[in-house]
Amino acid sequence: MPLNLQRDVHEIAPELIGARFLVDGVGGTIVELEAYDHGDPAAHGYGNRRTQRNASMFLPGGHVYVYRSYGIHWCMNFVCGEEGEASAVLIRALEPTHGLERMQRRRGLDDERLLCAGPGRLCQALGVTGEHDGLPLDRPPFELTPRAQPVEVVRGPRIGITKAVEQPWRYGLAGSRYVSKAFRA
Repeated sequence: MPLNLQRDVHEIAPELIGARFLVDGVGGTIVELEAYDHGDPAAHGYGNRRTQRNASMFLPGGHVYVYRSYGIHWCMNFVCGEEGEASAVLIRALEPTHGLERMQRRRGLDDERLLCAGPGRLCQALGVTGEHDGLPLDRPPFELTPRAQPVEVVRGPRIGITKAVEQPWRYGLAGSRYVSKAFRA
């Protein structure tokens, strides 16, 4: 059964931990992400401010919002909620399971733990660029499969933001060595 992303981002975020995500057959298990809702001052769509950069964030849940961070790294989000809501989850880390050689070649390193640990590394490993912005998640090149069994999800504060830092809207797979930064106990 496919994941319904046209719901509240805070319901969806923990459900995505343990899901499998592939781009052209390359990817793995989602082990870390951050939620950003339309009322969140740290979100790109806060205040319903639509720009050329964030326009995909206003699509209905089930699309991809890809943007450049610091003009260097691509970052990928899954849009959640209703059209015009501007809520999304930033995919921060995967446990690489499919297409390891392609990821290693794209990243120029062998260490599996570092291939997809962080949103910029993840996009580079999966070959995600601005060309993917706005595409639907339920069609190629994407494959998003719900987790097959329950997992233990941990929560903590988001990383690298200056607004709403107190919100525990970073989610991760408990005990995963593939997260970008360890969760505090």
